[in-house]
Amino acid sequence: MHIRRTNMILYCKKWKETVAFYQKVLQLEITFSNDWFVEFRLNDTSRISVADEEKTSIKSSEGKGVTISLQVEDSQRLHTEMTASGRNPSPVKSRWGARVFYIHDPEGNRIEFWS
Repeated sequence: MHIRRTNMILYCKKWKETVAFYQKVLQLEITFSNDWFVEFRLNDTSRISVADEEKTSIKSSEGKGVTISLQVEDSQRLHTEMTASGRNPSPVKSRWGARVFYIHDPEGNRIEFWS
């Protein structure tokens, strides 16, 4: 098997709020959008999508059991920026030899930033 691209799809009750979060708070580029599904670019080969559960056969997990782990260039700097903009991130901690902090999207999905 040769995987060429990855995409995680989040099914959401709070679809509009979650789309706004990924677009405005995380400032991710939209690569595809329609009236119930939005795909965001994480990098050249990875995407994250947000789907409106009202228009799908899959329902929201309401953030239970989901952590989206994103390696960033400088987690401490990003934490400082998020704190200054009122995003309320968790404290930065050392874990697994990395500096890590968390925020949650409107659907309750935990997002881990580490470097």
